[in-house]
Amino acid sequence: VWAPRPSTGPHKLRECLPLIVILRNRLKYALNRREANAITMQRLVKVDGKVRTDQCFPAGFMDVITLERTNEIFRLLYDTKGRFVLHRITAEEAKYKLCKVKRAQRGPRSVPYIATHDGRTIRYPDPLIKEEDTVMVDIQSGKITEIVKFDIGNVVMVTGGHNIGRVGVIQSREKHPGSTEIIRIKDARGHDFATKKANVFVIGSGTKPLVSL
Repeated sequence: VWAPRPSTGPHKLRECLPLIVILRNRLKYALNRREANAITMQRLVKVDGKVRTDQCFPAGFMDVITLERTNEIFRLLYDTKGRFVLHRITAEEAKYKLCKVKRAQRGPRSVPYIATHDGRTIRYPDPLIKEEDTVMVDIQSGKITEIVKFDIGNVVMVTGGHNIGRVGVIQSREKHPGSTEIIRIKDARGHDFATKKANVFVIGSGTKPLVSL
């Protein structure tokens, strides 16, 4: 099977959808590669508020894709089979996105910064923000507007592994020194499952998610 290889960009090769797949295979706005290229080159597609003309640009989890010509806004989420879903959202919800904090460190001249799952570097963050937390980022300004801690009782979505796409509430954390931390999660139906800490993406405090699902 021939598939378009995503360009290098903010998301990992295995965890993204190139724009051509979204336009041609999912939304069916283009019949072939040439038409998908014509759409992107007319500067009609925005990812996280920026025009992207590369048809293989990698759009990934939590990205906001805007097509102003059709007045459609989508957020990329996972379904329970681990496939990407274009979830329609309102213009109000399209103003922000959730980013998981991958690193919280100090840079040159000991400037504190955080690095997020979608390749953003945010300098001088709130000192309460730690790794694995989730921050709500205003897409227009790139500023942090809200913090959700990685805590028991918060609602999460699983972004990797066998349970990918499942949503639930953190029940407990099992620390295994020298190995990966295991998180136990309970979904809305009351089923328990466990996954690695790296696969867990907090999407809201308490049981109320910050994004529509």
